[in-house]
Amino acid sequence: QVQLVESGGGLVQPGGSLRLSCAVSGNIANVYVVAWHRQAPGKQRTLVALINSLGGTSYEDSVKGRFTISRDNAKNTVYLQMSSLVPEDTAVYYCRYFGAGQNYWGQGTQVTVSS
Repeated sequence: QVQLVESGGGLVQPGGSLRLSCAVSGNIANVYVVAWHRQAPGKQRTLVALINSLGGTSYEDSVKGRFTISRDNAKNTVYLQMSSLVPEDTAVYYCRYFGAGQNYWGQGTQVTVSS
């Protein structure tokens, strides 16, 4: 089993920055992916960015150049650095771990971009 604990959400003004953290613990596979998804009110949950166990990354088009996903292997933590935030980035952000037949989600953290 794998546990995910997210933190770092909050209220930020347009143009501001936030860093989300996802602490991963438990039975972590050798080959895995950690992803950030988001879900705005009334909309489907969508993929924002992901990082695999080799360090490869991928981003949804609307966040390219603004968001950066990274990891600290020593802390088993994946980060999502978000910059140049716009109101359309407002959503609940979820961390997801999948690999070796496993699929786990975090509890979500609210990000609100508003003046």
